[in-house]
Amino acid sequence: MIKGLRLFAYHGVFEKEKREGQTFVLDLTLEADLSKACASDALADTVSYADVIETVKRAFCATSYDLIECAAQTVADAVLAEYEKVIRVTVRVMKPDAPLDAELAYAAVEIVRGRAER
Repeated sequence: MIKGLRLFAYHGVFEKEKREGQTFVLDLTLEADLSKACASDALADTVSYADVIETVKRAFCATSYDLIECAAQTVADAVLAEYEKVIRVTVRVMKPDAPLDAELAYAAVEIVRGRAER
């Protein structure tokens, strides 16, 4: 699990969001068969969270999306494409500074994608 990954990007439907950008917070849960890694204690037999974080940064920040749903889907697609050991990924994208007329911790979307769903 990767929890609380803070990334600065330019997603949003409002021009100010696209122009000035904002910080987003991402949580990811990766489902994988880790039995080989548990037996070998070898990094090559698991999924490197450091590598996954670099993939997430690249996927999330490369393009400006109107909807965080699209940004979350892009992250899920990238993780599934680059890490064949990952069977299913849950991506939550939180927008703590969403331009809403309300007091809230964040607005968010969460998607779950697996190999059969790609």
